[in-house]
Amino acid sequence: MRMHNSFALATLLLALGSSTWAKLPAPSDEAKAKAAEAAAKAAHAGKVDNYKLCLAMDRVAASYQASAKQAGKPVPEAVSTPACGDPGAFVYPPPEAKPIEAAGAHSPTATAASPPSTNAPAAAIATKK
Repeated sequence: MRMHNSFALATLLLALGSSTWAKLPAPSDEAKAKAAEAAAKAAHAGKVDNYKLCLAMDRVAASYQASAKQAGKPVPEAVSTPACGDPGAFVYPPPEAKPIEAAGAHSPTATAASPPSTNAPAAAIATKK
């Protein structure tokens, strides 16, 4: 009974382990575009979070200075920091589709200058070589 259980466990582990070696297919162009947009959204969300954090730090510093003045404590001079920059609303410019010529799908320049087809018969071309 014990040998049977260990054999079943080994078979199960082998079956599960071999499934992890399978390769996934390459993502489609649409999936790549969605991933690029998601990355851009995440980057923008980080900028918005930094902006909100900057505003909160400014409010806390102003509140501290006001409460220190009210209590009659000496207020240290404020440290000069860059202004908080609002990143604005998220706008994702879709990637521009390349025309066929820019994608490199056209003929090489040598072929375009002198086409490979001629009016000479194949026998005449073979004897010239």
